[in-house]
Amino acid sequence: MNLMHPDPPQPSDGMIICNDVHKWFGEFHALRGITTTVQRGEVLVIFGPSGSGKSTFIRCLNRLEEHQLGQITIDGIELTSDIRNIEAIRSEVGMVFQQFNLFPHLTVLENITLAPIWVRRWPKGRAREVAMDLLERVGIVTQASKYPGQLSGGQQQRVAIARALAMQPKIMLFDEPTSALDPEMIKEVLDVMMELAASGMTMLVVTHEMGFAREVAHRLLFFDHGQIVEEGTPEHMFNDPQEERTQQFLAQILS
Repeated sequence: MNLMHPDPPQPSDGMIICNDVHKWFGEFHALRGITTTVQRGEVLVIFGPSGSGKSTFIRCLNRLEEHQLGQITIDGIELTSDIRNIEAIRSEVGMVFQQFNLFPHLTVLENITLAPIWVRRWPKGRAREVAMDLLERVGIVTQASKYPGQLSGGQQQRVAIARALAMQPKIMLFDEPTSALDPEMIKEVLDVMMELAASGMTMLVVTHEMGFAREVAHRLLFFDHGQIVEEGTPEHMFNDPQEERTQQFLAQILS
């Protein structure tokens, strides 16, 4: 699949708006004034060294972590301590983690239908139909009756993606979704993510998979020490990065 040079989203359609976002863990200043806007339908790739704040940032977007200063607005709703706002935002945001976090005692199908039945109050028949469609989409419909322990890591991560999509989110967050996988399993997960990007889903992806970033991203953010050091299109970031720190990091991971 060739998704080079995807059409950029419209600049007036901010889906995620972050203004001067700060986060501390005790004395550690993890996010130091993050300001960025993600447009509806945009694929944003975030990369940088370990401990640079990448995962903390996207975890703040669905309140898995609480930011202490600044503003985060998701699809017109400001993320505050108001539990109604948090629930409204979480209903629109799906997340896929490094670890698959599947329930080992439930089948693949049961893992996917659990939230739609209990949170969305869908009838079991509808939840099952949607789940089977999603398993078809991620290429593992034949695994529906198996348990997570019977699947490969790549298959489990595809179940995790299907589970997140079952809630019909407007935004998908990916926190290094391939970092726990064996090399031969990475491509099957990235292929699913590429198809999702091609469908127009708004996506934020923390990853060091630079081939994926080059082909699919509209924009990249390079994080270091809790700040956005540089941002730009794949063409800019890979061919003409301006900041020395960006140049050093890319030289290391692309060598």
